[in-house]
Amino acid sequence: MSEAIVVNQVYKRFGKPAEPFWKRILRRADGAQSNDGKSGSDGHQGAARQDSPGSNGHTEKPFIVAVDHVSFTVHQGEIFGVLGPNGGGKSTLIRLISTLLLPDEGEVRVFGYDVVRQPMQVQRLVNRVSVEASFFKKLSPMENLLYGARLYGLTSRETRAQVIAILTRLGLDQRSIFHPMEEMSRGMQQKVAIARALLSRPRLLLLDEPTTGLDPRSKREVQAVVEEMRERNGTTILLTTHDMVEAEKLCDRVAIMDGGRIVALDHPQELKRRIQPREGRANTLEDVFLELTGKQLVNLDEIEVED
Repeated sequence: MSEAIVVNQVYKRFGKPAEPFWKRILRRADGAQSNDGKSGSDGHQGAARQDSPGSNGHTEKPFIVAVDHVSFTVHQGEIFGVLGPNGGGKSTLIRLISTLLLPDEGEVRVFGYDVVRQPMQVQRLVNRVSVEASFFKKLSPMENLLYGARLYGLTSRETRAQVIAILTRLGLDQRSIFHPMEEMSRGMQQKVAIARALLSRPRLLLLDEPTTGLDPRSKREVQAVVEEMRERNGTTILLTTHDMVEAEKLCDRVAIMDGGRIVALDHPQELKRRIQPREGRANTLEDVFLELTGKQLVNLDEIEVED
């Protein structure tokens, strides 16, 4: 089976935010007063530095590892889930695959193209939906989507009917399609973001928590469209989520991430067989996550849902 995505030993880290300048000045001033230019008779020294000098004499800044030597493959036409809590490395992984970030180590290939050396070829094949999608808020969904279509070389005449069909399929009424985006709820704007991605018919669709903030009905509508894309167009889909029910419903295989690493990867049913069954009920993917990481997932009841 051909591979749509190959991720091989990918490592990505970010520097920690620097301490505010005024705090550093105050700390140095306190150190100077206690030392008065030399060690005091009471043996006190200046405040210790946060950063320690490296072997080359330069100061080594603290950093956070977001993706820690991750490897996996995604088959063409597969719906592949990446599960885990916020801060687990899911969104960083999506940005690396979509060429928005460069890996510090390792290799990522999309349909054979290297994301570092051949980013333009990758971008022609990929579209991404995330929870922070941006639009021209004074324009309507129709105007935003027609603008996006032109960036992919599509003309207004051939896409206008498609825009209406996709937005209607996602639950938007005709009136909303032609009113400014700023008048829409965040959940409705998220549907427009999904429609924008579907319009270009990508070979690989990267969905970064696409249903977060949607009401149950809207969530089901989006999930149905995702399944249709795979069935009708053979689209490969990588989905990140902390909704275990959604992952089990949609995904052929799932990878569970924690602390930037993949701690398990298999078919949902196989993952549930790995742990001892709970008394009186069947295992869930959340049970698997708790067993493997010892951490609690996001409480779905606390996620803000649009009216």
